[in-house]
Amino acid sequence: MFYELALLEELPLREHLSGFIQDEVIDFIFKYAEHDDEKSHFVETASQFNIMTLRKNDYESLVNLKPVNDIRYINKFFHAINGKLASGGIYIGRFESVQQRFRRITHRFPKIFSYPYYFADFILHRVFPRLPYFKKVYFYLTKGIDRAMPLAEVLGRLVSSGFEIIEYRNIQYLVYFVAKKVGEPKADINPSYGPLFKMRRVGKGGKLIDVYKFRTMHPYSEFLQKFIFEKNKLEEGGKIKNDFRVTTWGRVFRKLWIDELPMIVNMLKGELKLVGVRPLSQHYLSLYPEEFRERRKNYTPGLVPPFYVDLPKTFDEIIESERRYLDAYDKHKVLADIKYFFLAFYNIFIKGARSA
Repeated sequence: MFYELALLEELPLREHLSGFIQDEVIDFIFKYAEHDDEKSHFVETASQFNIMTLRKNDYESLVNLKPVNDIRYINKFFHAINGKLASGGIYIGRFESVQQRFRRITHRFPKIFSYPYYFADFILHRVFPRLPYFKKVYFYLTKGIDRAMPLAEVLGRLVSSGFEIIEYRNIQYLVYFVAKKVGEPKADINPSYGPLFKMRRVGKGGKLIDVYKFRTMHPYSEFLQKFIFEKNKLEEGGKIKNDFRVTTWGRVFRKLWIDELPMIVNMLKGELKLVGVRPLSQHYLSLYPEEFRERRKNYTPGLVPPFYVDLPKTFDEIIESERRYLDAYDKHKVLADIKYFFLAFYNIFIKGARSA
């Protein structure tokens, strides 16, 4: 078996790995990892100290076969990996996602036992690590081993740590990922795990504002906006296709509009008004034509966007819908907002229009 880096021993490469892991995993790793012992390093460790004591700071690839689920301080560990890679260096790791965990448990036992077992496992390893009063007790007892983690959270943590996701693949009951170092870890992140969270959006004058919503995505999902867009593009209505960042209950919240309720706080603060163009993230706004992007910054965003009036199906149609609204708003602010509010009300509550 592999040893912790406390011994600081180089692990053998491809020819010696076949006795420990599947050929499919080996092929996946060496599609990206360097074969040269001087440029690549293989480990199986959950300790950031072991990574920090590696003799080089410019490896072209680092491979860690310890599942991320067993790493206590994940962000610090990813930061240590980042510090040992050359610019453009490759980090390859693996973890068990919550979806794979569910399949593993339900395939292992009959349903009468597996579902109660999975529910108890979910509460212990998924819920307790996120509750303020249980978190310290959980990590004291478990040392962070075997934590349940969704795909979006692990990939989002990697991006926040200065990596770009190159590829990930499900092999057996584990996700194997390839991440490329593209910069330094972000120092200003403040992820939340509770039901209420805030999203950075572009407000009037280009000012960044925190828009409040009930959580419908996994933690760290905001860091995957660019990756998800490039991988899946947009579907009708400007939403991202196959967005695995959205939780099961999040889809229900979105259909019932529950997630939007905290935005009333932003209205009371004057950052949003009832009707107006939707407050967008910096990345999503960057997809707009420059001329319209600059024009859009002159207006206060709204809780009810013109989308619900025109029901556009493509990204270009969304832009034209917003342009028509702003043209109408420039001519008569109050009448335009009243008209758009009642047309949106009709489409939402009579015709059942939804944005997600």
